[in-house]
Amino acid sequence: MDERDDKENGEQSAIRNPQSAIAYYLFCLADSSLLSTAEGTGVDGRSPLFLWRVLDIVAVLSTVSLEEFCSPAAEEKMKDLAWVGPRACRHEEIVEQVMRRSPVLPARFGTLFSSLEKLETLIKEHHDAVSEFLVRIADKEEWAVKGLLDRPRARNEIVSKALAKEKATPSSLTPGIRYFQEQRIRADVEKQLNSWLRKTCSEVAGELSRHASDFCEGRLISIGETTAGADKILNWAFLVPRGAVTDFRAQIDRANAKHERHGLAFELSGPWPPYSFCPSLVVEPGA
Repeated sequence: MDERDDKENGEQSAIRNPQSAIAYYLFCLADSSLLSTAEGTGVDGRSPLFLWRVLDIVAVLSTVSLEEFCSPAAEEKMKDLAWVGPRACRHEEIVEQVMRRSPVLPARFGTLFSSLEKLETLIKEHHDAVSEFLVRIADKEEWAVKGLLDRPRARNEIVSKALAKEKATPSSLTPGIRYFQEQRIRADVEKQLNSWLRKTCSEVAGELSRHASDFCEGRLISIGETTAGADKILNWAFLVPRGAVTDFRAQIDRANAKHERHGLAFELSGPWPPYSFCPSLVVEPGA
């Protein structure tokens, strides 16, 4: 038995006999052939990270106080950004740290198990799905694309184009009739804007998808949410091969250059752990 195995067995023996009520906090699952150590502490800043191997899959874990996450007081803490924020950031840091060494299946913040045996059962039940996912995302990254729309600017652009077209068309219409035409154009602007947005966003999604292996549309947190004065109108996720990231970025730049004057912008961020593409692993309540 090498030193690493001896240390791991010692850790496992210790955590099987806790002195107080604890839970096992799962950060992610990874390829055990690529991840042999875990350094640092968990979301509480105290409990060390450790690995738990199940066949060819390894779970990255730490212990946490059960009361801290599963109690009436914990319910209130989960509503407190000052409490949740640093822990959620630490969770993300650990997953990204592992991602630099192995493909990962990231767990959501606050995924807990009451015992390591229950974690093992989950992994064994979903072994094939987890293994296939880790193979599928090897050398790929998730990139997020958010669509931001300056609605007043977009409306003005549509109205200006329509009015210019009307004025360029030879007509014997009276000034009064022309006035009503202009009013009709202004009244129809929202319908035209929505039609233009559907067509444009579909085209941009298709262009970006040529540089990605997968794509999905995420939900918006709230309708009409604004960022720097613009409405957030879409939330996309792309699974991009690392070798195609430069081309993917360039496509975003082209889309922005083309549509900026219409008030439409695409905001790119990443790389992120592949949360949007994870298989569904059912965790029974009270696991």
